[in-house]
Amino acid sequence: MRINKFIAQCGIASRRKAEDLILSGKIKVNGKVITDLSTDIKDTDIVSYDNKNIRMVSNYVYYKLNKPKGYITSTTDDKDRKTVMDLMRGVHFRVFPIGRLDYDTEGLILLTNDGDVANILTKPNSEVKKTYIVHIDNEINGDEIKQLSKGVDIGDYITKPCSVELIESSNNMSKLKLTITEGKNRQIRKMFSAIGKNVTFLRRIQIGEIKLGGLSRGEYAPLNQKEIKYLKSLKK
Repeated sequence: MRINKFIAQCGIASRRKAEDLILSGKIKVNGKVITDLSTDIKDTDIVSYDNKNIRMVSNYVYYKLNKPKGYITSTTDDKDRKTVMDLMRGVHFRVFPIGRLDYDTEGLILLTNDGDVANILTKPNSEVKKTYIVHIDNEINGDEIKQLSKGVDIGDYITKPCSVELIESSNNMSKLKLTITEGKNRQIRKMFSAIGKNVTFLRRIQIGEIKLGGLSRGEYAPLNQKEIKYLKSLKK
């Protein structure tokens, strides 16, 4: 089995994140640091991360979290900032966040030890819809909404067509619901900046068929069977 897949199935990280761990020298095989992404793992190999031996997970778990502002979507942070894992201390399984939300963005984050599901959800071509509530600090007109919907140039990338719904608008604030199928770094903030608007509030409320629901800020809950079935259906 390829080493990044093995790490993912041990519940450490998604395959893409596992590659980062390998390249940064954090993975050892039989006591030796491995940085070759093509390394295959045999049944007799001993693999370690942070000097602790890791094994493939047999019991997958899935959680959703309402991330508040001021938390990093990571398992650790070298600047000693708070991470989403600080909110998951009641969970007795090693889990990791799927994808990310920016430091200043709140809302729905999924966490799991299922590397295959994480890999599918974070693939650039996954096409899984993600829905956000967006506040901006002035009015927005129909032409600007149409421009966002068609796709805008955010510097090094033209965003894909998306769904934009105006909920309310006044002289000093507009509230919108926006659904995208991609997730570039700070994409939504850059999209609005491209049309001269400033985002003052951003919350993710849905990923695919999984909704934030009634979770308070900082609160988490295990996914129900219907939600888990949906995630597992993505593997097919």
